[in-house]
Amino acid sequence: MKIITNMLAPKEYESKNESGNILNIDMYNAKEKDFFSPMESLLGALASCAAVDLVEMIKKRRKELLALQIETHGERREEHPRSFHKIHMVFTATSSDLKTEEFEKLVELAAGKYCSVSGTLGVVASHEVLIKKPNGD
Repeated sequence: MKIITNMLAPKEYESKNESGNILNIDMYNAKEKDFFSPMESLLGALASCAAVDLVEMIKKRRKELLALQIETHGERREEHPRSFHKIHMVFTATSSDLKTEEFEKLVELAAGKYCSVSGTLGVVASHEVLIKKPNGD
């Protein structure tokens, strides 16, 4: 796996993978920001990594999954290198037949055991699960 990152401007970068897909990154303040920062990208990578396995496991159990949202909160250290020391994820599924206990187990496997981003980070993310019924309950 190889990524090439080029500076476009002092606070703007472009990373390109071997397939030619581009990820734009900037380091501007929130009011001027157009793209993710590197640390925001890392939280997004963690959530999407867990989601891929989670969705597959739910499908294998033949459960309905109409929507999945993962809200990821990262808390960084004050001292450099300002790494994450706490990450909390809230997994919300919209499903008519997925049970909370089952969803909790699947999230634990997806986010804790199978997610390579989580394994690479070295910080264990806490999580909680919510299930919404399609009719809004």
